[in-house]
Amino acid sequence: MRTSQTFSINFWAYTARTKHNLAPLYVRLSINGKKVNVSLKYKVPIDLWDANAQRLNGKSKAAQAGNLFIEETRTKIFQNYQDHRFQNKKITSELLKNNFLGEGPKGKTLFNAIDYHAVKIEATLAAGSIRNFNVTEKYVRKYLKQEFKSDDIYLSELNYKFINDFAVFLFKYWPKGHINSMANNTVMKHAQRLRKIVTLAFHLEWVDKDPFVRWQPTFEDKRRDFLNANELKLIEDFDFASDGLDRVRDLFVFSCYTGIPFSDILELSENNILTGMDNNKWIFTKRSKTNTPVKVPLLKKALQLLEKYEDHPMSVIRNKLFPKISNGKVNQYLKEVANFCGIKKNLTFHMARHTFATTITLANGVPIETVSKLLGHTKIATTQIYARVLENKLSEDMLKLQDKLDDRENN
Repeated sequence: MRTSQTFSINFWAYTARTKHNLAPLYVRLSINGKKVNVSLKYKVPIDLWDANAQRLNGKSKAAQAGNLFIEETRTKIFQNYQDHRFQNKKITSELLKNNFLGEGPKGKTLFNAIDYHAVKIEATLAAGSIRNFNVTEKYVRKYLKQEFKSDDIYLSELNYKFINDFAVFLFKYWPKGHINSMANNTVMKHAQRLRKIVTLAFHLEWVDKDPFVRWQPTFEDKRRDFLNANELKLIEDFDFASDGLDRVRDLFVFSCYTGIPFSDILELSENNILTGMDNNKWIFTKRSKTNTPVKVPLLKKALQLLEKYEDHPMSVIRNKLFPKISNGKVNQYLKEVANFCGIKKNLTFHMARHTFATTITLANGVPIETVSKLLGHTKIATTQIYARVLENKLSEDMLKLQDKLDDRENN
């Protein structure tokens, strides 16, 4: 049952601030005795103002324009009050004021949502993910400047066309210093980040409809490279004359046997090495990107690498398991590693993670559910992006199948 409520709208002229016969016009909103005054940014001739009637006297153009403005304002405020009342929402005079001034949910803009989202993720997402959202924000600004000649847009103005046009803008945009324009999957990633922000605004009830509800990303299936067993062995056994190349190779191989990303490897310490239920050594850590717990049993090759760097001066100084090296240097050195080993693939550190998922685990019969846990994924679908059935594994499985069929035929 709806409780009774007192509500009034009263207009008044601020006579103390009269200049040249013009006084600022205000409206006072009152709900259950609680009042707020709102400046209407409108001035009325004080000699025509009737305080009791709350309108201007006479039929002059100034009086007619002023009275029309007052009635339109009264209707707008009352309609907002009725909308909330019929939806059984709590109504306050402050809420009506904010809605009227465009400071309530109906007046929220896209960058209000972006700013709110930025605060929300600063303590929950990894630095790299936050950086990606900042890049998307930069492109949204460029798009608004080019297409709308504006720095912002109301959330209520977003629609399906806005999203499609943003994608088209990105496809045509050529980032400074880049060899090519944006690839399809890069565009889709930016659109997905914008979608997360707008969906958050929808859940906050800052916008009535989610403009992304009918939008679906169209990702191109990119085959992700990995090393086969022979290529991995070449890298493992190569004798590098350079300490830098030797160290980068070791970090890469360690990732191939654990699936742990480069940034997380550098943060590993003795505290992360624990004895598991099988009485063997495990790595217990968290993925910095997602904060997901990861538990990885240490294979023989990974243990050998830990022993190699156990007393390394650069590891001891850092109190970590491995010496530190910058991400930029790693991928630069990996290209040299590939050249020395005669590997034609574009060797990057992330390829080690793919190699762990395919050559080390799946190709050796480890179930995809287990691989998913080892990689720190929360969804099997994510693991399936990495997972690749190798040709020799496919052949091996088909031979086993043929043996079973032969046995059945013979029996």
